[in-house]
Amino acid sequence: MKIAIIGGTGGQGLGIAIRFVQAGEDVIIGSRTAEKAEAAVGKVKDLLGGVDNIKAAENADAAVEAELLVLTVPLAAQKSTLRSIKEGASGKILLDATGPLESAIGGSPIEYVDLWDGAAAERSAKILKDSNVICAFNNISSAALMDFKEPIDCDCLISGDDANSKAVASELIEKIPGVNVIDCGPLERAKIIEKITPLLIGLNIRNKTQFGGIRITGLAK
Repeated sequence: MKIAIIGGTGGQGLGIAIRFVQAGEDVIIGSRTAEKAEAAVGKVKDLLGGVDNIKAAENADAAVEAELLVLTVPLAAQKSTLRSIKEGASGKILLDATGPLESAIGGSPIEYVDLWDGAAAERSAKILKDSNVICAFNNISSAALMDFKEPIDCDCLISGDDANSKAVASELIEKIPGVNVIDCGPLERAKIIEKITPLLIGLNIRNKTQFGGIRITGLAK
């Protein structure tokens, strides 16, 4: 599958890109500028060595070329980025990892920002009306993703309104070693999933680590 990491030059985007490259998927790192995207691809190639299943593009071009999109931009850049990829994202699955954190407005990263749309992923769905938006990757730290030689000790909580899209996303995400996907229901549950992010950040700060995650137990697969 050809996957575009939209706004994929930060730690979270790079980590997701690395994990999917390792899984054998074709990855496009997108950015506002081709230069930033090329620099990010260079980092991935330096870390993994000898890989040829990753390339760079501007966000809009990456969205057109890819079969599935992953949005990894800060909250402040979410709307403008989505509008720039709207045409290319039409009819495709978009995994939204946006964290509505107060740090986006100069506040604390351990506090949540309530949005008029409910959740960041719900806002994405309103902008990308012809795409299947799934809330995903909110509770896996960028440090765990970037620690690419190790499996990830964390579940990935997802929510979305299209069952087939969630099945496709789950199969893809579970190619990352150690990750188990938990389907939390319709997209409206995203507001609960997203609120776990500042909780985990706070726990990581308190315990002086970057690898704290979450596991859901007792469920039948």
